[in-house]
Amino acid sequence: MAHAHDQHSPGTDFAGEEFWDSRYRESEQIWSGDANAVLAREAAPLAPGRALDLGCGEGGDAVWLARQGWYVTGTDISGVALERAAVHAAEAGVGDRTAWERHDLAKSFPAGEYDLVSACFLHTFGEFPRERVLRRAAAAVAPGGTLLVVGHAGWASWQEDRPEVDFPTPDEVLAQLELEAGAWEVLLAEEHVRVQNQPDGRPGTRTDNALKVRRLAS
Repeated sequence: MAHAHDQHSPGTDFAGEEFWDSRYRESEQIWSGDANAVLAREAAPLAPGRALDLGCGEGGDAVWLARQGWYVTGTDISGVALERAAVHAAEAGVGDRTAWERHDLAKSFPAGEYDLVSACFLHTFGEFPRERVLRRAAAAVAPGGTLLVVGHAGWASWQEDRPEVDFPTPDEVLAQLELEAGAWEVLLAEEHVRVQNQPDGRPGTRTDNALKVRRLAS
């Protein structure tokens, strides 16, 4: 789930299904279809198992994971996005390794335990209980499994700073997870700068952060 565009009216429910379905219908494809670079780097050394992709959008990350041998459940609030994700998975020949579930994560969450839970860019304007959702994501990690949280660390170089929007640091995300002491291992907590094109096509930069933790096997 990426940042919503701020040209919408103040009353818009940026976390709602109607908004995101409308957002996806604005064009035939919103995202590149490529896997998030941090996900690809951090998941590559993991033994494939069951994965959960939260806010999967059009399925780029989920399809990449399935190609690596994972069985992936992708979830998003937008039925439009999930329909596209299913098509992309079938085109990639991994339809049998992917399942798609529509969830408003503020209200419901996929059942089961997973060897990898990925939460990449779960940001939106408006009311969204991100901390509670991420704690639920951690609870869904199986013993020996991994939670990866990737988020924006601030506004892009071409955007105006809006202080009312909070961008937690990796350490703040770790604290928000309220992980059981002695039951988890922190594998990665860092910020990184990447090149991202501005809306007019000129190159810009954006700082993101990543937190990777592993639940210790019991």
